[in-house]
Amino acid sequence: QVQLVESGGGLVQAGGSLRLSCAASGRTFSSYAMGWFRQAPGKEREIVACINWSGGSTYYADSVKGRFTIARDNARNTVYLQVNSLKPEDTAVYYCAVTGRTYFTTRQYDYDYWGQGTQVTVSS
Repeated sequence: QVQLVESGGGLVQAGGSLRLSCAASGRTFSSYAMGWFRQAPGKEREIVACINWSGGSTYYADSVKGRFTIARDNARNTVYLQVNSLKPEDTAVYYCAVTGRTYFTTRQYDYDYWGQGTQVTVSS
């Protein structure tokens, strides 16, 4: 059974940093692209960043470019999201997901499995 477990969220002041982790099991994740999404209260879930199977290609939403970094460690079946210079508008539940594709995709419907999410709250 495929399982994705996020961790690393929390309450942080504006300008602070966190490192989110997503541990995957039940599949050979080294072959597949993965992504991070977020959903703020009252808003639709949106793409944050995604990464291809090798980690050599990445995508970032404009709102997080230069502040967030996605990376993966295939030996540990883990994908990370380093979030720096946090703003109150970054407050959301952050989800990781895996797709059956090797190259990254920004379309949510391309992702087959999702984690339960980790809350990030940024105070002003």
